[in-house]
Amino acid sequence: MRYSELSPVQLVRECVGSKDPDAWLEFIRRFQPVIGAAILRTSRPFGDSSRQLLDDLVQDTYLKLCENDCRMLRRFEPDHEGAIFGFLKVVAQNVARDHFKSALAGKRGASQTDALDEPVQAGPKTAVTDGAAEVSFNLQMGEIEETLREITVGKDQERKCIIFHLRYRQGFTASEIAAMPSIGLTTEGVESVLLRLLNMIRGHINIKRDSSG
Repeated sequence: MRYSELSPVQLVRECVGSKDPDAWLEFIRRFQPVIGAAILRTSRPFGDSSRQLLDDLVQDTYLKLCENDCRMLRRFEPDHEGAIFGFLKVVAQNVARDHFKSALAGKRGASQTDALDEPVQAGPKTAVTDGAAEVSFNLQMGEIEETLREITVGKDQERKCIIFHLRYRQGFTASEIAAMPSIGLTTEGVESVLLRLLNMIRGHINIKRDSSG
């Protein structure tokens, strides 16, 4: 099986199901940028973002995901194809926050500290509170997800989708995305990809709506 051709959700299912080492290598290749960026963002306010610490927290995140026979990943129920990115972002943030909370408690002479219990979410929080508005929001994002897959068929599809999800679902800036080694683009390159994708998505959706009208 060519794991690089699987969707993000399919890849996660393969990892927790077969435990094939090659599947986990693809998992790391594909999702480490999200995990690493989330940890870096969380660490900066605490004034400690050394390479060694960041690497340790990335490894701790993988250990967290593998605990209890990958229970967190098994229980993950995505509501859209890109939801795994938000899920992993929150897991990594929680791991980093727990580390710094424990370190701060140790400095204060505390004998123990409680782990943060922030719930893991499949995607970023939104300000939508009205039921009808929320349904409309989800339908719109579903249409965008479907269109994104259609317009990026072929070379670099996965990278383009990851860039889009990181920017518009997870809130990373173009420079933060460019800093991820597996992206392989400059900040200007990321911005160019995003601009092209937005224009293509708008055009594709407008054509579909005009033809259905």
